[in-house]
Amino acid sequence: MTAKPSPEKLLALGLSFWNAKALLSAVEIGVFDALAGGPADLPALTKKLGLHPRSARDFLDALTAMKILKREDGIYANTPETDLFLVRARPSYVGGLLEMANARLYASWGHLTEALRTGERQSENKEEGDLFGALYADPDRLRGFLAAMSGVSAGAAQAIAEKFPWRDYKTFVDVGAAQGMVPVTLASAHPHLSGAGFDLPAVGPIFSDFVAANNLSDRLQFHPGDFFKDPLPKADVIVMGHILHDWDLAQKRQLLAKAYEALPEGGALIVYEALIDDDRSENAFGLLMSLNMLIETTGGFDYSGADCQGWMQEAGFAKTRVEHLVGPDSMVIGYK
Repeated sequence: MTAKPSPEKLLALGLSFWNAKALLSAVEIGVFDALAGGPADLPALTKKLGLHPRSARDFLDALTAMKILKREDGIYANTPETDLFLVRARPSYVGGLLEMANARLYASWGHLTEALRTGERQSENKEEGDLFGALYADPDRLRGFLAAMSGVSAGAAQAIAEKFPWRDYKTFVDVGAAQGMVPVTLASAHPHLSGAGFDLPAVGPIFSDFVAANNLSDRLQFHPGDFFKDPLPKADVIVMGHILHDWDLAQKRQLLAKAYEALPEGGALIVYEALIDDDRSENAFGLLMSLNMLIETTGGFDYSGADCQGWMQEAGFAKTRVEHLVGPDSMVIGYK
């Protein structure tokens, strides 16, 4: 028999912002950092986090019911996942993305309806029309943005290190390298590789600090430049992660053509994103990310693996393939 329709899923989706904001606020006020040294009871956490007595119990118990805290005999503790990924002092911290979501994206998504009706971006400084100019002009916001990019790239970087045949190559450059998560991950996993990060000059000191903290300054360097104005550095492999979706179709094609030009014969281009499935019916994250590009950029959009393969072939790449990485992320590889 067919089950009777229920509104439960629809109501849960419509109110899912409750869950999101509870988690984002927990990261912001340092709940998981406060528990990194060990479990604590309600009075101790309330005082340590500066919570109001009216809010503390419901807030911490809600996090417990959401399975992002544990509670036993009135004592709260991190879960294995939150202790590994949401404690700021750990190298595995991915909360930078959540910090950016809390500081910027949460408010911007409140204007989704307007974006859907106008096709215009809705994030801060929308009148200026240059999201990246505003971000890169403010050192503190830039550091937060680059840390967020590390968070969103960490899992994909590890998968690329494992799945791509790096034994066949010696050098690579990460275009739009941000803080340097991808170069650091690749160089750490493959001692024979040397590489570089290519990004706007303001990123250089942040990239160098991150590389130095991972003891890889001898094999990783920074190349300053603008990938629309300057030629890309030459290397055996070029990586573009979460870059193409920022731009319109003409700009996407321009970047792929520049990558083709910079590669040697036999070289490879790796493009990775939350690729939309070819049928556009399964990868909800990829489709929602494309709506995020609507809100954040003037012409950006996400795309399928088949789309990217077609653009690569137009640029001259002789062979292309798509391979899943982790979660919603996949990579498209083009060989020259």
